[in-house]
Amino acid sequence: MNIENQVLGLIKLSEYIKEFLAKDQSDYNDNDTEFELLLKRSEIENPWFTIDNQKFALKQWTELLTGENLNNWLKSYSVSRTSKRVGLILAGNIPLVGLHDVISVVLSGHIPLIKLSSKDKRMVPFLLKKWNEFSGGAVQFEFVERLENFDAVIATGSNNTARYLEYYFKNHLSIIRKNRTSVAVLKGNETPEELQLLAEDIFRYFGLGCRNVTRVFIPEDFVIDRMFESFVGFQDIINHNKYANNYDYNRAVYLLNQDKFWDNNFVMMKEDEKLFSPLSVINFSRYSSLDEVESFIAENEENIQCIVAKEELGLDSVSFGEAQHPSLDTYADNVDTMKFLELV
Repeated sequence: MNIENQVLGLIKLSEYIKEFLAKDQSDYNDNDTEFELLLKRSEIENPWFTIDNQKFALKQWTELLTGENLNNWLKSYSVSRTSKRVGLILAGNIPLVGLHDVISVVLSGHIPLIKLSSKDKRMVPFLLKKWNEFSGGAVQFEFVERLENFDAVIATGSNNTARYLEYYFKNHLSIIRKNRTSVAVLKGNETPEELQLLAEDIFRYFGLGCRNVTRVFIPEDFVIDRMFESFVGFQDIINHNKYANNYDYNRAVYLLNQDKFWDNNFVMMKEDEKLFSPLSVINFSRYSSLDEVESFIAENEENIQCIVAKEELGLDSVSFGEAQHPSLDTYADNVDTMKFLELV
């Protein structure tokens, strides 16, 4: 019965968020709703979390949390008969990035012990409180500063942090996630509309997510200007102070080093074999054969979260513009969280 109430609560939560997002923003004033004030406070505390990006993340969750989606997702898994305590160390690189783990733990029949990221400490507690209300009190969770008395752990951090976490939790059942990024592969015949969708995969959340594209493979005869023309819709990104600081710094470094790069005054493209690129920079390389691309992807599989490309290329990819729209059964680091939770 609990899981039925929890699922129903999520559906109601989705409707609650939809209703909030549908409101005319001009209606807000000094008597702003608790929800709107929360978004504003989150942006003040973490300027990367713009209200626009927070609302984008919320909208994605409303599309995921439907009865059909939830039931199709959960039918492949079993619910634990004995509730265990699962520690969660959440990331804070993009809004609500840890919510999937929290939902997974609750719907698997366990209790999440949640250590919030200092960068994202407002929205998850608010949504969990609402979910519990809509579920009739069926959602158990705890917020903690330090993980203690837990049966398993799911932690997300940088590669350096992950080494520490792996050692610290070596005697516990765990998932330890590391840095990942995403790539795009162009065939060369992409339409302007498809390249504009690719811009969404690159610039959404300022490029801070593991599903953001930081490396692009292009055919040898592809004209770089085609990409820049399609990026124009995101030119206002340079007006964000923290992004502009990264852009100015990286541009200065490239100029001092006399590196070759392409620049359109808000993002740079650099011919570089590296998978990860600095913020405000897109690495690219030219290929003569798709085999070269497939070899690179195979060699870097552990560091790639998703591939953006046309279906006709035959890669295990998502379509342009879909990188930031993962389904419920799309898991970080490609590790099935729900299967893991069945073992707890």
